[in-house]
Amino acid sequence: MTRLCRTFQTAPAAIPNDDSAKFLRSGLTSEGFQAPDWLVPDIEDGTAPSMKGEAVDNIVAHVPDHAPDFAGDILPRVEWAYDDADACERGVEQVERLADEVGEHIDGFVFPKVGRLDDVRDAAGVVADAERDAGLDEGSLDLAIILETARARSDLREICQYAADSRLSALVFGPVDYTAELGGRALHGERPRWDGLLEALSNETSAAGVAAIGGPFDQLFHERAGVTYYNAEGYADQVEHEATIGIDGSWSLHPKQTEQANRIHMPTADELERDLHKIESFNEAKREGTGAVVVDGQMVDEATYKNFANTVKTVRAIDEAHPAQTEEYYDEDVLDRANAVDLIFG
Repeated sequence: MTRLCRTFQTAPAAIPNDDSAKFLRSGLTSEGFQAPDWLVPDIEDGTAPSMKGEAVDNIVAHVPDHAPDFAGDILPRVEWAYDDADACERGVEQVERLADEVGEHIDGFVFPKVGRLDDVRDAAGVVADAERDAGLDEGSLDLAIILETARARSDLREICQYAADSRLSALVFGPVDYTAELGGRALHGERPRWDGLLEALSNETSAAGVAAIGGPFDQLFHERAGVTYYNAEGYADQVEHEATIGIDGSWSLHPKQTEQANRIHMPTADELERDLHKIESFNEAKREGTGAVVVDGQMVDEATYKNFANTVKTVRAIDEAHPAQTEEYYDEDVLDRANAVDLIFG
């Protein structure tokens, strides 16, 4: 089954406002293309140190009310750091309380600033212990980690190999902390893109069968001639680059970014029609005993077929979780064909 992770939206779980849960509740009640596939209530960097306790309280108070109607996954980001024992201790307490009080309403946890493989194993052990103590089914809580340290990058292959047989389901790139740890510089106001790391992340997660998610784009707004406007073009450029190299989803800091990333990581109507046509033609050829067929000038065999099948599987997953999105995006006839077509190598 294709697991959706087009959008990884972080939402501060507490803000200095009369309604401190405003952003959390907004994420939980979002609709249409602004509804993220993964909502990440943030107890870590997105929440002020003095408000982290209130952030946990807000998750406990609001998630049970909204989780049943939320179509995506909910994974709080807790405190953790390979080089900070106090942060790890606080993270353990946060995981334990959330697993105990709202474990049935969440899908797992996000751990930031992990180090080498042993540190990832420790994080998985924290989740396993909390899951067991809360009386939850074994394996019901996933683990996602943020790759933002030199140590984690050095152990990337080993971490992904471990993920293949564990509760570790996703690796997320954290370029801000990674750049700082390596001593990189934001020359001309721009951090490095770290293309080599992203390509390695795409490769290793694909080999292990886990999700890869790109880093945040924090240049949310531009100002010119006294007018502030949303930087849609800059974010779209980043997400398109991630999609091109096989990154499964993109980090979102704002509902406008979620709407863009959901669309960019979604097969277009033309793409779906094209790939359906080739799948249907190949299926007919197989029924007639042919191993390959030329469709619109392209030879379609088992290898290319699997690429076309990925398009259909993605659309099916989106349609199951977010039918309002697929209804808006595709003609009814094409969507019906996508749901009905036999995926021989699916």
